[in-house]
Amino acid sequence: MEGTTIGRYKWPRDMVFQQIPLITENRTCSICGLHMQICDHREHHIFTLKGPVELINKLCHCPDRACPASHHTVSPEAELSITQPWWKIGWDVFAWIGHRRFARHWSVGQIRCELFDSYSVIVSEDAIENYILLYQQMVAARHQDAARLAAEYREVKDLILSIDGLQPEKGHETLYVVRELRLRRVWFAEPLLSSAAEEVGEVLKKAKSWAQRLDRPISLWMSDKQDAFVSGIAEVFPGVPHRYCENHFLRDLAKPVLEADSHAKVALRRKVRGLRSIEREVLAEKKEAPADEAGDVTLDYCAAVRGVLNDDQGGPLLPPGIKMAEALREIRGSIHRNLDKKKRTTRTPGSNDLPVASTEASPRSRRSKRSSATASRTCDG
Repeated sequence: MEGTTIGRYKWPRDMVFQQIPLITENRTCSICGLHMQICDHREHHIFTLKGPVELINKLCHCPDRACPASHHTVSPEAELSITQPWWKIGWDVFAWIGHRRFARHWSVGQIRCELFDSYSVIVSEDAIENYILLYQQMVAARHQDAARLAAEYREVKDLILSIDGLQPEKGHETLYVVRELRLRRVWFAEPLLSSAAEEVGEVLKKAKSWAQRLDRPISLWMSDKQDAFVSGIAEVFPGVPHRYCENHFLRDLAKPVLEADSHAKVALRRKVRGLRSIEREVLAEKKEAPADEAGDVTLDYCAAVRGVLNDDQGGPLLPPGIKMAEALREIRGSIHRNLDKKKRTTRTPGSNDLPVASTEASPRSRRSKRSSATASRTCDG
């Protein structure tokens, strides 16, 4: 597509821009005091949610060539209220991208498609990733603003701090995060290559400076009590109680339970077998009789059992193995209820006149009973 190249972006020739002229508000030279004159124009093309915009910046300079400021041009201040220099989007698009990414957890591809479909904004995926990174930096700077923090902690009498290390993968830097638990707010995070006491101590000293800046006492520290945390908090915050994190405490306390539950899950999966063979038989029968509703019900039950066996969600208070056993019991009960209902509906009016069966079970009947008992034990786990 033909167009004019602006930076790395190529604008279509037929694109219609809304022109907005901008001029410097204060046109008095800061050195000599003369009235500055317009010496040049600079066009800045951007996308906004209301359509493409062309900012016409009227640049000014001091007319006195002897003045040191005459060699420098002054740009209109109003440009920064609409966009940043060299950006191809306005602040409204920038805020829209940040909100969709972090509040609604949209992917970069979703953001790009929605911008184009709803607002005709053409932005590449790498550009969106750069804007997201800038958005994160601005949010972090805002959260660390001293005046804003002081205003938010005005009604808080004391502080409860926690520290924990987050490592995305082995060999990567560990991100040590310090949070304040009264307002449930992340204060800051520092990446460290080592968990040595000296490096962790620097993070704790930074937390102390934050508390001093807020002029609030620290009443409690919480962590998973790594050696570096224990020694560092005792040194940097003498006399401040240091408690074990509740999540880590419950996780360590529940280790024996979770290990036993894991063995129970393995035993259940060993007993509940043959789903694939059942599905093959049903699918083969459905080729001959596609309208077989019983086959569809059987496949639904197989899918439900497979979903139960693959469900590992849970925790110390609701172990996955117990959930698995309960779900399998519910499925077995559902199967028995459906079978009983089918027997009642298919029984003929003269069925009561049938001859009484012999009390001596045939070999085939005994095999059926053993198979039924085995299936019952399998579902019960």
